[in-house]
Amino acid sequence: MGILEKITKSIGISKEMNLEEYMNAVEMENVDVLHEAADFYVKPIALESEADVSVIMDELKAKNIILLNVSPMSKQPNKLRQTIDNIKMFITKINGDIARIDNDKILLTPSKVKIVKSKKR
Repeated sequence: MGILEKITKSIGISKEMNLEEYMNAVEMENVDVLHEAADFYVKPIALESEADVSVIMDELKAKNIILLNVSPMSKQPNKLRQTIDNIKMFITKINGDIARIDNDKILLTPSKVKIVKSKKR
């Protein structure tokens, strides 16, 4: 029995349906069959528009940590600055934390999760 056959049998796929079809099914969109469920997640999000701010806020309310990619909006520095200011206000309100990793990445944490910002010597 091959590894694919073992996987398909363990997750209950019949021989009529192949693994790729199963993994692409709509109902499997948010299911991770390789890992057990976690209480919280680290989620990468690309900041493409101001509409993404509500997604970020929802994820932080759900206690998830966000790795925010701001490069899609970096061509509009004023819009980016305004959007980051809105995110900072929300982070402060929920007692979370925010830290720049590099020019394109920002780390956002939910309440009661703090980022150590000092470098080791």
